[in-house]
Amino acid sequence: MILVAFQGSSIDGEAYTDVVDSAHHAPGWLDSAVSVWSTYGLAVFAVLMVVGWWRARRVGAEAAMTALAVPVVVVAAFGIDSLLKSAVRESRPCQSLRVVTLEACPAQGDWSFPSNHATIAAAAAVALFFVSRRLGAVAAVAALAMALSRVWVGVHYPHDVVAGVAVGALLAFGAMALLRRRPESLARRITAGPLRPLLVS
Repeated sequence: MILVAFQGSSIDGEAYTDVVDSAHHAPGWLDSAVSVWSTYGLAVFAVLMVVGWWRARRVGAEAAMTALAVPVVVVAAFGIDSLLKSAVRESRPCQSLRVVTLEACPAQGDWSFPSNHATIAAAAAVALFFVSRRLGAVAAVAALAMALSRVWVGVHYPHDVVAGVAVGALLAFGAMALLRRRPESLARRITAGPLRPLLVS
């Protein structure tokens, strides 16, 4: 049986409680906005991926193929992050500490480290930089906001989101960099098949 690798509260539990306390003293509109972003913000990254793909199709098959790789990379990052969660098995801070959080505490067994939301957001942001610097910059700001929001609503320790950002960013950079080594041959294979409309307009 795999045991919990560490207790998050011993790393930055005090910083976590400071953030949660700040959330309780913040204006109601701010807490509401952060909660909505924390819950639904990942949809913004999906929209940015679609926009990146739509624009890339007008540039060429290679650009479109790079854009189509973004969601694949994000799903892969999520899968690896989930494996890490299962290996580390760190309890959520809202389960280990006596705090009242803005968001309902996840059920026992929904592990905390690393943050899935932060991993997905960071992977999307880095991968989108390979498609468009402008979209990547927008996604980077959104990813930072997502990571911070997960601590603000009380479902993650700060180190959870830092690790999530690192995992997502590193995996996405490595995968997209590898893809860039042979874009022509991959683009030719795809355009020769039934997926051609996804690459060329």
